[in-house]
Amino acid sequence: MSLWAEFLSHQGRGVTKWKPYFHAYQRHLQRFVDQSILLIEIGVFDGGSLQLWKKFLGPFSRIVGIDINDDCKFEEDQIAVRIGNQADSGFLQSILDEFGQPDVVIDDGSHRSEDQISSFRYLYPRLSKDGVYVIEDLHVPYWDKEVGKVEPLGNTIDFCKSMIDELHGRYLTGRRSKFTDTTRSICFYDSLVVFERGVVQNLFAPRVGLSNFGPGIVMDQRGHRLLDPGESLPQDT
Repeated sequence: MSLWAEFLSHQGRGVTKWKPYFHAYQRHLQRFVDQSILLIEIGVFDGGSLQLWKKFLGPFSRIVGIDINDDCKFEEDQIAVRIGNQADSGFLQSILDEFGQPDVVIDDGSHRSEDQISSFRYLYPRLSKDGVYVIEDLHVPYWDKEVGKVEPLGNTIDFCKSMIDELHGRYLTGRRSKFTDTTRSICFYDSLVVFERGVVQNLFAPRVGLSNFGPGIVMDQRGHRLLDPGESLPQDT
């Protein structure tokens, strides 16, 4: 059953999601269905979204909710909720210590840019190597300038824009980072952004068919260069 169908038929705790999110979640989380994964959602509220992820991902998933409000705490099979501040790296580490490395993180928490950026910076490098990190409700800074204001970084939108440059860091002097080498994609949707991790190496533009211009283009940390005929590819570029 699709995530949208699961949502429409949901009879458990209350859950609210913007309709455009369902296509994005179906696209990026489908590969985790029926896998032994850990999903952490920041922001519990009524708790219905935790139940929705449980139904969608199947019986082998572990779902952990994080919220600052004690009233949000509940537990059931496959679901646990822990109370703490999403901007507190010590609290986030205690979650990782208890439950292990997450495969999926969804930030639907305070919606304050400073909290979203802080959580991302701590948790994203600690995701599984093929993990997914989602930040919801990116429209909030447009509505509320104070909530979105973070100096000198700007708001979460500005931060995500800057990560596009870091994704392409191998082509920019001094910008190549661990994020560059462990991120496959950044996908923007209306009010939602999805970061997909993955080992990025051997960036190579093969040339097929008849050509007088050599075998293709290989990218390295200095930028890009043409391979000479017969030259072997580097093992990690």
